[in-house]
Amino acid sequence: SGGQAGFHSLALNADGTVWTWGKNTEGQLGNGTLINSNVPVQVSNLTNIIAIAGGEYHSLALRADGTVWAWGRNSNGQLGDSTTTNSSIPVKVKHLSNITDIKGGRYFSFALKGDSTVWSWGQNADGQLGDGTTTQKLTPVQVVGLNEVTAIAGSAFHALALKSDGSIRAWGRGVDGQLGDGLQTASSIPVQV
Repeated sequence: SGGQAGFHSLALNADGTVWTWGKNTEGQLGNGTLINSNVPVQVSNLTNIIAIAGGEYHSLALRADGTVWAWGRNSNGQLGDSTTTNSSIPVKVKHLSNITDIKGGRYFSFALKGDSTVWSWGQNADGQLGDGTTTQKLTPVQVVGLNEVTAIAGSAFHALALKSDGSIRAWGRGVDGQLGDGLQTASSIPVQV
């Protein structure tokens, strides 16, 4: 997985450990330092990982037990630990369980839960959390009116969800038509592509 800005990279090893390399000014490599690395370094204290995702200056990992861990920049609450304090080691995202997939946006994060709902946290100026507001959230909130989701994808300022009926929902920044609803406006709730 690559970070949204292309400054750092992540790899999931077959043994469930996570390795990172590249820029580390915000702790996005997760090895307890702020030192850039041009070779892979192991993320501290992470085992049994089954999925990874990169934001712009933060990183995410999904553990086999359904919990989510995050590290790096936290200026908008994108680590989901109820603070805005950066962390150079993984911290547990609060109030999440039974997660099956994770994605990172520029300064926000989101996750697909086992019950087919979507949860998000972090920056929300363009409605990219999908909770009907434009207020940043330091812990996960549920994307409104969205269920029966089978897959998620993210970009810098918007998010996408594939529903079980094959339709797609999008929310967040839409100034360039990226929500696919025929408009060029942002939406803080999911709209059908």
